[in-house]
Amino acid sequence: MIKAVVFDLDNTLVDFMQMKKQAINAAVDAMIDAGIGLSKAELHERIDAIYKEKGIEFQNVFDQLLYDIFQKVDYKILSAGIIAYRRAREAALVPYPHVYITLIELAKLGLKLAVVSDAPAREAWLRLCYLNLHHIFDCVVTFDDTNERKPSPIPFQKVLELLNVKGEEALMVGDWAERDMVGASKVGMKTVFARYGDTFGTQFSGADYEIDDIQEVVEIVKKENR
Repeated sequence: MIKAVVFDLDNTLVDFMQMKKQAINAAVDAMIDAGIGLSKAELHERIDAIYKEKGIEFQNVFDQLLYDIFQKVDYKILSAGIIAYRRAREAALVPYPHVYITLIELAKLGLKLAVVSDAPAREAWLRLCYLNLHHIFDCVVTFDDTNERKPSPIPFQKVLELLNVKGEEALMVGDWAERDMVGASKVGMKTVFARYGDTFGTQFSGADYEIDDIQEVVEIVKKENR
């Protein structure tokens, strides 16, 4: 009997990579206009290298970029980049199709809802609040809550504890097979691979179910609970 559905956040509820791409593109154009003196291609290459080293959630990427180039931070260029990034991010930060209706339908079925994300708490909550999803979930577990990243079983154990359900009573929906599916399976959760958010070209997810639209989760729950 499924009593709870747990979602990954980025690339499962929201198209994080598309948002990031648009925001970085806008920031690069703004920094060029502000006089950074490098080409778009070189700036993208440098930014990609910083994210590769520091992680995609690194908050001081433009500070690091400017320091690497000039050995100091030019605040005119930095400010232009940050403002353009934020404006583009807000415009691009939208949920995948059918997210709202799916969450409402699951709640109407009496299910508990949660998020498990590797994002820092501040960034995860900012995204949830901007999308007006912060009131929907019974709990949200971020990296800062456990200091462990998926596929460690610890974030999944934490969310089960907070929801007060057993592993076999929960469904995990995520886009990253090696993290979401593997980690959830370790604690006995049933798994749903969000193929629509996959950025790795995954051939074999190892999940109990695969979906191309988040709304399919409703029918999976109904099937499990027959």
